[in-house]
Amino acid sequence: MFNPADLPKSMPVFPLPGALLLPRARLPLNIFEPRYLAMLDDTLKTRHRLIGMVQPYPGDTDDDTPRLHQIGCAGRIVGFTESDDGRYRITLGGISRFRIRDTDQGFSPYLRADVSWEGFQRDLGQPEDDKNFDREKFLAALGRFFRATGMNSDWESLEKADDELLINSLSMMFPFDVEDKQALLEAPSLRDRRETLVTLMEFAMATGGDGGHLQ
Repeated sequence: MFNPADLPKSMPVFPLPGALLLPRARLPLNIFEPRYLAMLDDTLKTRHRLIGMVQPYPGDTDDDTPRLHQIGCAGRIVGFTESDDGRYRITLGGISRFRIRDTDQGFSPYLRADVSWEGFQRDLGQPEDDKNFDREKFLAALGRFFRATGMNSDWESLEKADDELLINSLSMMFPFDVEDKQALLEAPSLRDRRETLVTLMEFAMATGGDGGHLQ
C-alpha cells in the first residue's frame, strides 16, 4: 500500500496505445525494445518500482517524443520473468493516476515525466463501490456485446468478480480506441466509468464495430 508521501515526483513513462492500466488492477506486458529494457532495468533499482502508463495521441508518428495525454496511471512492477530470447514479461499493479507536468528524455533512451498526484487520492484507498450498479442488467448488456462482437471471455469469472474488478477489467480488456480508453481512465468514479463503458459497448453494437470505437 502506498501513502501519498511515498509517491515519486518523477518516473519513467511508457507510451503504449490501447494499453490501459487502472488503480488496483493488473496489466501484463512484454518488454523487448532496447529503450524499454533500459527503463525496466533502471526502474527495478528504485525503491518504488513505478512505471507510468500513458496513451500517446492517435496518429502521432514520432516514437522518440510522442505527444502524450496528460493523465496516466502508475503501476508498480509486481511480477517479472525473463524469456530465453532476452524478452521480459512483467506485471504492473495499478497504484494511482497522475497528471503529467513535464517530460524530459535527457540522456536516457526513454521518457521521464514530472508528475502531480493531486486530485487522485481516492486511487490509493479501498476498492470503489457503485451503489447504483444494476448487475443483472449490466451482465445482460455484456452478453449481447460479446455475441455482437464475437469476443469470448471467462463468463463464470466475470459473474463472480466484485463490482470494481468487473468494470475495470472489462475497461482494460476491450479493444476500444485510444480516445475511448482515455475516457475510461479519466472517469472520476467507478459509476462514471461503468456508464462510459456501457455507452461504448452500445455504440459498438449499433455500428457493428465499424464506428471507430473498436480497434
